[in-house]
Amino acid sequence: MELRWFCIGAIAWREGRIFFTVTLRDRTSDVLVRHIDLLRAAFRKVIIDQPFTINVIVILPDHLHTVWTLPDGDADYSKRWRAIKSHFTRAASGLSLPADHRGEYRLWQRRFWEHTIRDDFDFQKHVDYIHWNPVKHGLVQQVADWPYSSFHRYVRIGLLPPDWATSRFDDLLE
Repeated sequence: MELRWFCIGAIAWREGRIFFTVTLRDRTSDVLVRHIDLLRAAFRKVIIDQPFTINVIVILPDHLHTVWTLPDGDADYSKRWRAIKSHFTRAASGLSLPADHRGEYRLWQRRFWEHTIRDDFDFQKHVDYIHWNPVKHGLVQQVADWPYSSFHRYVRIGLLPPDWATSRFDDLLE
């Protein structure tokens, strides 16, 4: 099953769209990109069990940013995040993750940061921020060089050019 992605412009802004930042406890870890297939599998499992749409996403070594659209009448994103974190942690625990004194894998920060998207402009700002993030963190020189980003999907479906944001990100906001 392919992850369901949102196309900019295909649907007008509506309630239920939320930006998230989810972080590992160890900010020096690269486990999210080192085991990207396990993370993708965790997302797929949860999307099947508790549907939602991934509008935009970037996976960095120690954290991720994403915007989701939840189904009408369903605002339980916390349950979805618990499930994604749990599935990934269980799958990755066989890969020599360190356990704490109780034998628990304390991989993720307990909380996450969320922001309800207010309108189309707010949504576009967050799309740009998410796609620019690997450059911001010095992981690549150009957005197109980071493999774990919905940027490539946006290029494939013609929403962004392959050379998007080859200048400084600040220039995009003017």
